[in-house]
Amino acid sequence: MRLRNIPGARDAIQESPWTVKEPQSFRGQWRALFEERAAALRAQDPAAAPALPAADTAARKPLHLEIGTGKGRFIMELAALHPDVLYVGIEKYSSVLLRCLEKQDELQLPNLLFIRGDAELITEYFAENEIDRIYLNFSDPWPKARHARRRLPSREFLARYDRILTPDGRIEFKTDNRGLFDFAVEETEESVFRIAEITYDLHRDPAMNEGNIMTEYEKKFSQLGNKICKYILVRRPDRERGGTD
Repeated sequence: MRLRNIPGARDAIQESPWTVKEPQSFRGQWRALFEERAAALRAQDPAAAPALPAADTAARKPLHLEIGTGKGRFIMELAALHPDVLYVGIEKYSSVLLRCLEKQDELQLPNLLFIRGDAELITEYFAENEIDRIYLNFSDPWPKARHARRRLPSREFLARYDRILTPDGRIEFKTDNRGLFDFAVEETEESVFRIAEITYDLHRDPAMNEGNIMTEYEKKFSQLGNKICKYILVRRPDRERGGTD
């Protein structure tokens, strides 16, 4: 898919208060960063942002990560529905992330921030045990075999997720690409994760579809009659944490 380049997109992203320009600087400090941003919003408008706890308080808020936010429909709806959860969205393409930021400028969700960056760098962005949940939605299938390592549900990426997830953290993956999904299922066998729940037709699965939030692609592809596949991964109790970058 060709992405239309939007002139000035990178400059707009750099100027946005909703993007984190040097995410490596906040590795292990994301909850404190959210509190800092919320405090700034409250200073402007006391009703704009509820109090968020500092990183070292007992009232620890969950931190969820979406890799490949697209135009932001999924993560923005989640953030609006769950104000007690902190959300970070990573998007590689500036022209796509710009659409997210335009919506966020309107919504002003205090529990949502964005990174314009590459998924391969997530272990530099986040510390061990810092993320509670990871969402992968309609990821690039990278169809050529030689590019398998770039697929977000590959064993290489699962090893990265293992490093940043909490011990009871989980991964949720959705796609309409059956080939990619079959690959993803096979890759779990070489990882520390196991499949806790799985469906090959999400919208006809009452249990797994309960509370489902559709992405832009999910709505489009399901309207075309494509079945949506989804799995939820958790750690295997019999395997030690480990992996490589």
